[in-house]
Amino acid sequence: MKSQGLLAAASLTVLVASLSAADAQQKTFYVAGYGGSFEKTMRDEVIPDFEKKHGVKVEYIAGNSTDTLAKLQAQKGNQQIDIAIVDDGPMYQAIQLGFCGKIQNLPAADLHDAARFKDDKAVAIGLVATGIMYNTKVFAEKGWAAPTSWNDLKDPKFLKQVVIPPINNTYGLYTLLMYAKMNGGGEKSIESGFKVMKDEVNKNVLAYEPSPAKMTELFQSGQAVIAVWGSGRVQAFANTGFPVDFVYPKEGAVTLLASACPIEKSDASPIASDFIKAMLEPKMQLILLKDYGYGPVNKTVQVPAALGGMAPVGEKAAKLYNPDWTAINPQREDWTKRWNREVER
Repeated sequence: MKSQGLLAAASLTVLVASLSAADAQQKTFYVAGYGGSFEKTMRDEVIPDFEKKHGVKVEYIAGNSTDTLAKLQAQKGNQQIDIAIVDDGPMYQAIQLGFCGKIQNLPAADLHDAARFKDDKAVAIGLVATGIMYNTKVFAEKGWAAPTSWNDLKDPKFLKQVVIPPINNTYGLYTLLMYAKMNGGGEKSIESGFKVMKDEVNKNVLAYEPSPAKMTELFQSGQAVIAVWGSGRVQAFANTGFPVDFVYPKEGAVTLLASACPIEKSDASPIASDFIKAMLEPKMQLILLKDYGYGPVNKTVQVPAALGGMAPVGEKAAKLYNPDWTAINPQREDWTKRWNREVER
C-alpha cells in the first residue's frame, strides 16, 4: 500500500509538473494588426517560428488601424495587446497617448531614416504607396486607357464603379488630402478636398469599403473596376491571379508606413521587441515585398528586379508625397465627423 501511495504521489507530481510546463508554454502573446492578406502572411511566415522560438501562443487580432487604436484606448490601464501594427498616422497618435514602449536594441544602422520614430517608440516595417487600383481586363475589353491621375476617379464612365475606403481608413483620408492638395489646399486647408469629394467624386462611388476582403469581392463580382488602395494590398490581390494593376498617379502617390510598436504596460512582454525585429530581418522584408508589395525599410535588402513591380522601391519611393501627420491628427476627428455628415451619407 505504501508503494502504491508513493507511486500515486509521484504520478501526481509528474502530472502537476506537466500541466505547469504546458501552462508555461501556452503563455499567450497578443498581436493586433491588419487583416486580409497581411494577416495570412503573418500567420504563415512570422507567427509559427516566433511561437516555436519563444514557447508562446500568439493570438492575432485583425482590424484596421483605427480599430486597433480604439482597442488600445478602451484597454487603457489594463492593456491586453503586446504588439500593435498600424498605419503611421494612428501610430503617431498611439505614441502621443503613451501606448508605445521603447523597442530594445533596434538595428538602427540597417534602417532607412524614414522608418524610425522618435525615441524608437515604433518602427516602420514596410513602405506602402497609396494610389489607384484598376481591373486591367475590363479596361482592355472596353478600350479604356489605364488611369494616370486622381482626377480619373471623377470620370462619368465610372458611375457607381469606384470604391474608396472610408475616412477612418488611411487610404480614404489620403484621397481627401490629395484632392485638397491638387486644388490649392492641403493638410492645413482641407475645404477644397471636401468640395471635390462631394461634388465630383461621390456620385461615382459604389461603396466606401474598409474591409480588404469585401474590396476584392467587389472587383471579383465585376461591380467595381477602379479604386483607391495601397500598393501592398494590390500586389497581394494580383498575386492571386486576378487582373489588377497599381498606378502611381501623376500628381503623386502618398506614403504610408506600416508600423509596429511594443505596448507599454506593467507586465510588458520582454519578447515584444524580438517580434518587431524579426519583421525587419532581410528574409522577412523580402517576404513582405513578395507577398505584400511592401518597399523594404531595411537598407541592406537586395531587391530582385522581379519583385519590384508595384512596390515603392528606388525612384518610385523617392517621389512619394509624405503627409504632415502633426497637422492631420489634431483635425482628424473633425474631418471624420464632417465626412460622415457630408460625403458618406
